[in-house]
Amino acid sequence: MKLRRMLLASLICLLSVTSWSQIPKYEVRAVWLTTIKSLDWPQAKATSATGIEQQKRQLCDILDRLHRSNVNTILLQTRVRATTIYPSNYEPWDACLTGKGGNNPGYDPLQFAIDECHKRGMELHAWVVSIPVGKWNDIGCKRLRERYPSMIHKIGDEGYMNPEQSQTAEYIGKICREIVERYDVDGIHLDYIRYPENWKIRVSRQQGRDHITRIVRAVNHQVKSLKPWVKISCSPIGKSREMSRFTSRGWNAYDAVCQDAQGWLRDGLMDQLYPMMYFKDDNFYPFAIDWAKYSYGRTVVPGLGIWMMSRTEGSNWSLMDITREMNVLRSLGMGHTYFRSRFFTDNLKGIYTYAKDKFDQYPSLTPPMTWQSTAIPSRPEGMNLTSTAGKLVLRWWGGTDTSGSSSYIMYNVYTSKVSPVDVTDGRNLIARRLRHPQLVLANDDGEHFFAITAIDRYGNESAPLQSKEPYKSNVEWLKNDGSQLSLPPIDPTLDVYYICVESMQGNVLMTRIKTPTLNIRSLPNGVYSLKVMNRQKKSFHIGQFIIKR
Repeated sequence: MKLRRMLLASLICLLSVTSWSQIPKYEVRAVWLTTIKSLDWPQAKATSATGIEQQKRQLCDILDRLHRSNVNTILLQTRVRATTIYPSNYEPWDACLTGKGGNNPGYDPLQFAIDECHKRGMELHAWVVSIPVGKWNDIGCKRLRERYPSMIHKIGDEGYMNPEQSQTAEYIGKICREIVERYDVDGIHLDYIRYPENWKIRVSRQQGRDHITRIVRAVNHQVKSLKPWVKISCSPIGKSREMSRFTSRGWNAYDAVCQDAQGWLRDGLMDQLYPMMYFKDDNFYPFAIDWAKYSYGRTVVPGLGIWMMSRTEGSNWSLMDITREMNVLRSLGMGHTYFRSRFFTDNLKGIYTYAKDKFDQYPSLTPPMTWQSTAIPSRPEGMNLTSTAGKLVLRWWGGTDTSGSSSYIMYNVYTSKVSPVDVTDGRNLIARRLRHPQLVLANDDGEHFFAITAIDRYGNESAPLQSKEPYKSNVEWLKNDGSQLSLPPIDPTLDVYYICVESMQGNVLMTRIKTPTLNIRSLPNGVYSLKVMNRQKKSFHIGQFIIKR
């Protein structure tokens, strides 16, 4: 036992060190964004126009923070407990939206979330809670058992769909088909696709695995027959099965709850796995290696129990417990998923700062689904650069998928100070999965080359279109010392009353009544646009500034 621990510790140390030198271009960085009981979102209730706008703004704020930390995949809880956050033909609205189950929030939260994720180049996967259907007399469970009384099984005061009935597979398949048919989701993420831990399993374990696999197969058929590029994934128990040298202590996916998750990858029923690895040390590393070994060329993105760093809700782990796991996962070629979003964006013990400023300081792309398609789209045909209102506008055209269509094409943009731009280096990636052939950038004081690639819905990327000449800015930067910004002379006829600072993406970061100087201590290093507004709220661009402390 002592020798085994020593060998494992040596392996962990080696993997942690080597991972820092490997900045991956392809890596899934995900979060579980929980809606049940509004744990992550929404905090406001959509009972009025104001409530709807607050709800939307809260989600945008969360997505902005996730985007800044280079998270690229959002697992949004969409089917909660036989209730939904979209207008379903089968199930009622969840109470998280309005405070009362069954009440219409007055807009479509799922569509809004998809649009906002895609604006930021992030994937949205609809997280579908499969077997649990909530409290026995809550609206979701009650309506479901009224329609399908023999399909719902009661344990304590909770209801569960019976995995041993074929009707369960058909029903969950219909829910997933409804989502994929109506919405441009990037994935269907199945949660709790297993026997409940308190279910008395009376069939053999192999029969139990067959029952659960029947549900997975039904979902795969319903989804892939409509949109084969939509990724199917699940969140299995964090330990796949019992190992000869490291025990799961009886709690593993394969034997305890009948999840043959690795078999689903092998047989092409799943594209990704997000195992819930809320453990550390001997309970984490050997099982992570096992997930990597049996990935069958698919994507495995272990879930990190960052909530375990909480003194009140977890076990008061240290930040190093998590960061060491992140390093080892990267060295094994796997991504990482945070459970859950609020613990991450609240920067529990500095996890958000560590990810944003160190570990994930560069963007990454989600790995292509080469098991589904290997066809390469054609590259864009031309680009041009213009400078307007203190910003650089990059436009391009062309790029089609193998059918000759541009309707399912997205774009990645790379830049560097040397030509040609190396598009294999993830550090050169500045924008991903753009839906429109245009990108607005900050005018900085350097010289840059650009490269643009087309990317299809499977993640296959074209050869790059390289810029022929470097772009060199001639912007005159407004002077500042990192604390105070001196305003330039302003035309008095503009009747200026407000001063505004915007990000280069157009988000207003600061608004102040006009003064000769502006306090910018609260702004991080970066490039900003300065505008002024008159009393009628008409704005005028007056310059840009860079903060370099």
